Amino acid sequence: MSLTLEQSTALCSLLSDVSRLRLLLLLERHELSVAELTEVTDLAQSRVSTHLARLKRAGLVQDKRAGNAAYYSALSHDGEASTFWNLLRGTLDDAQARVDSERAEQVIARRKQGQTWAESVAGRMELHYSPGRTWEATARALIGLLSLGDVVDLACGDGVLAELVAERADSVTCVDVSPTVIAAARKRLCKIANVRFVEADMHASGLPSARYDHVFLMHALAYTREPKAVLQETARLLKPGGRLIVAALAEHTHEETMRAYDHVNLGISPDKLRRLLGGCGYTVESCRISSHEPRPPYFGVVTALARRS
Repeated sequence: MSLTLEQSTALCSLLSDVSRLRLLLLLERHELSVAELTEVTDLAQSRVSTHLARLKRAGLVQDKRAGNAAYYSALSHDGEASTFWNLLRGTLDDAQARVDSERAEQVIARRKQGQTWAESVAGRMELHYSPGRTWEATARALIGLLSLGDVVDLACGDGVLAELVAERADSVTCVDVSPTVIAAARKRLCKIANVRFVEADMHASGLPSARYDHVFLMHALAYTREPKAVLQETARLLKPGGRLIVAALAEHTHEETMRAYDHVNLGISPDKLRRLLGGCGYTVESCRISSHEPRPPYFGVVTALARRS
């Protein structure tokens, strides 16, 4: 096998991902659909589809139709990718791969039991696509239960949250330090009358004190070296009894991710966030790691709800 530097780099990149290696090992032994691979590996369906597309382009995977489903299997030939994979394959012996294979056997056995779609994905339904079943659709349905009054979306980004809550609020004030981001939010929300925009730092927004019923601080704490100052600002903005809603990346050790997304810290623990909220005059109603991402490195998300004393 003779490869250029560019070709060898591309192959190393292709086969450097743990999830793709898991899929290849599975597909050498089993013919599986995207839904089945999602069930076996616990990877998000969109990620499985993306990995399969790359492996198919490299000539390592093939698919075939069977009714309404497409089934994937490993493809063996004499190409560079296949030769490279075979060299690597001979050195692999991994406990996760053995678990994956056992789960695949169980999935295949269930194919013949005549299950409905819901039955086949029960227990992991959130990982599978179903028409109309999205987190956004669920959130939009549930938001109708709320009456939010006057809202501040602090470090609002391009207005995704404001768009969601505006119909249940008397007013929404979007605050962000970036003029580019504020411009994008204005464009997104230009047809919504009860939204206004303020270009300001989340540590000192310049908004009036004790004016608002709810403050949202969604995924903003990763961008501050002074989380207490930000939380003090939220407390200043809220009326007595007003509520703060926080979502933040849980404490982690992945410095490369921090740099890639311009974060300035490595997340926050629920205990630390709870202490800071208490020190800023809040009564903490809940503060915990409420979810983990479904793919490595499985980042956790801390959510908190606190009331201004």
